Amino acid sequence: MKNTILLLFLTISCGLYAQQIDYNTKNGFIAEGYDVVSYFTKPAPVKGKKKFQTTHDGVKFAFANAENLKIFQKNPTAYIPQYGGYCAYAVAAKKKKMYIDAEAYEIRDGKLYLFYNSWISNKLTDWKNGDTKQLQNQGDKNWSEIKFKN
Repeated sequence: MKNTILLLFLTISCGLYAQQIDYNTKNGFIAEGYDVVSYFTKPAPVKGKKKFQTTHDGVKFAFANAENLKIFQKNPTAYIPQYGGYCAYAVAAKKKKMYIDAEAYEIRDGKLYLFYNSWISNKLTDWKNGDTKQLQNQGDKNWSEIKFKN
């Protein structure tokens, strides 16, 4: 009986810890070190400073000032980019995790979406030119399947 209970406990414990969400932390921070609160409060996002940083869900966030850090700490889930900060279009259209350009973004339905952008391909444009609602739905479905680290 003791062995059965121990085995059950170990199985549940390993299952809980094995599945950690995979966040895009290029440059060591979410959103390449841009202040995620600034996407919602400024005309354009601004870079965060290392002296105003916090860790949430095991990843680092940087902020432009102490005020934005406090705002984030009150309600972090409101500011975390969708799909772990990976390119929203790539997650939705290709079920793939792709890096982003932190200045290519959209706030839609109160959520932050980030996109890949280079001189040959702008995925924000592809997102806006497509059926965005359908892309969001597909992105949510795909993310539920690929969001965990392997």
